Amino acid sequence: MPYDADAMRDFATRLFIAAGLEADKAVAVATYLLEADLMGHTTHGLALAPWYLRGIEDGVMTKAGAPEVVSDRGAAICWRGRRLPGAWLTSQGLKLACERAQTHGTATLVIGDSHHIGALAAYLHIATDQGLLASIASSSPSGAQVAPFGGTQGVFTPDPVAWGIPAPGAPILIDISASITTANMCARMVREGRTYPHDWLMDSEGSPTRDPRALSEGGSLLPTGGLDHGQKGYGMALSVEALTQGLAGYGRADAPAGTNAAVTISVHDPQAFGGVDAFLRQMGWLADACRASHPRDPAHPVRLPGQAALARKAEALASGVRFYPGIVDDLAAEAERYQLDFPAPLI
Repeated sequence: MPYDADAMRDFATRLFIAAGLEADKAVAVATYLLEADLMGHTTHGLALAPWYLRGIEDGVMTKAGAPEVVSDRGAAICWRGRRLPGAWLTSQGLKLACERAQTHGTATLVIGDSHHIGALAAYLHIATDQGLLASIASSSPSGAQVAPFGGTQGVFTPDPVAWGIPAPGAPILIDISASITTANMCARMVREGRTYPHDWLMDSEGSPTRDPRALSEGGSLLPTGGLDHGQKGYGMALSVEALTQGLAGYGRADAPAGTNAAVTISVHDPQAFGGVDAFLRQMGWLADACRASHPRDPAHPVRLPGQAALARKAEALASGVRFYPGIVDDLAAEAERYQLDFPAPLI
């Protein structure tokens, strides 16, 4: 059943306020979790709400306040996030980086000790709506689900990177990770009794497997490239951890307990380089060339990263958002627990 997006955003905001988050933090968490659902990233949308609520109740997520400013050189900023909500820290950080990039041409903000930040692609429009080029990288120092290439024990998290690239018409939105799959998707597949279509994990002995249960039994997620070219995902993970935890000066070496994340946001203003028009001309040519490439399957023409997500979002805003099975039931249970009215579905 479809639900009105504004009604669900309002409900989620009230839910997080009821749990104790400051209003601006609750708005950010509700907004960017729902944004993930609108785009089709359903493992990183409101499916995370019950987990976030437990984190608030247990004191793992900080409910109020501001990050500590570790350093600020104008175009280079570092925050200690104090385990504040990742959606609020990331959105505020990206907004600040956009402002600084329009002054300095480029800006990078690094956040150490944030709470979980969700789907990276959900934030990119903050920059692309202003014609700015942005990247977000994230890692979790307390997680270790991805083994280094050639190893069998997890060291890294999936360590995603996202890019928002302005282009004529619609932006290009890239959201990729250093592992083939994610821990959240593994958990969903275990609950549903499913297996992966290919060997995307290793068991505890290092043998490839498509059984998601392997992750909770001492196994690990395979890096992007798998057993064949996994050095590519391994290299990506190392670079992401350097850009996030390394630059933040806080990470695995500190053995942080509980849910946390390190985030690096970089923004470039094309006007400060070759110019906006020249940038769009180059990106427009490239986008057109990709779409014009003869498809392997004529029924599936080449599309640009983010194209399907933006189409899903437009459909959801027009006709209502349809949540992955089980999410609405979980949210309704939280509504009852916090004595809140749950939105009725659209007819």
